[in-house]
Amino acid sequence: MDLPVVVGVDGSEPSLRAVDWAADEAVLREAPLRLVYASLWERYEGTSLATDLNKPSEQVRAEDIVATAARRARHRQPEVRVSTAVLPEEPEYALVRESRTASLLVTGTRGRSGLAEALLGSVSLIVAGHAQCPMVVVRGNHDNQAPAGTHGRVVVGVGEKPAGSAAVRFAFEEAQRRGVPLEAVRAWRWPAHESTDHPLMAGEPARLHEQRAAVALAAALQDAPATVESHGRTTEGHTRTVLVDASRDAGLLVVGAKRRPGHYGLQLGRVAHGVLHHSTCPVVIVPERM
Repeated sequence: MDLPVVVGVDGSEPSLRAVDWAADEAVLREAPLRLVYASLWERYEGTSLATDLNKPSEQVRAEDIVATAARRARHRQPEVRVSTAVLPEEPEYALVRESRTASLLVTGTRGRSGLAEALLGSVSLIVAGHAQCPMVVVRGNHDNQAPAGTHGRVVVGVGEKPAGSAAVRFAFEEAQRRGVPLEAVRAWRWPAHESTDHPLMAGEPARLHEQRAAVALAAALQDAPATVESHGRTTEGHTRTVLVDASRDAGLLVVGAKRRPGHYGLQLGRVAHGVLHHSTCPVVIVPERM
């Protein structure tokens, strides 16, 4: 059975941009598209029913939201297979549960002002920290159009253990699926405690850290498919800053997030948290099993 691409919708323009992006992705993957709206309307409305429909008015609104999203998805990709679900529960819990049986989970950002668009909604942030499948947050623009997934290279952040990295594998697959180049990026820093005042030794610590970054990069790229144009880049600086800079002309930014069995707190590192807030292209958070 094909696992669906699941997208969370709430009627906002950012969520409809996510629907556009998810419809494109579903077609690329030849997978069904599942549109999910979740809200605890019964908590606030009780048994108040909409006139002539015998349903809570918020449920009527929710059904209208998913129907509108389904029409938008079919208009963008007429061949996409669409299903919808209206769930009377907290959206964070609903989407995390949906991630257990999805190939990909997609959400948008929230907010209409420039400042709000730069920040991430609480639902997306919580879900990104717990999703069991790769999760995409579609970064917004101001023309209410989703960027086409097949434009721009795929950028992947290379972590400390690149061999067998789920994020790197995902990035290779996405670059191959889109027919675009892949850029693997490894940031490195020269720790302040390793500085030296000797003029002949000043460059040694920096070269050592750069060499370690190059080794990690080579390990990440060693299993690159022959059909994918791929290259690596080491850059001195904070990883979050380096990746956000790389996102400016990318089509997709991929980072890993560690998942610790039995740990119930927010499992989202500083790098993933930072790029989710400030990337200028869609971001994929890929669970890395410990």
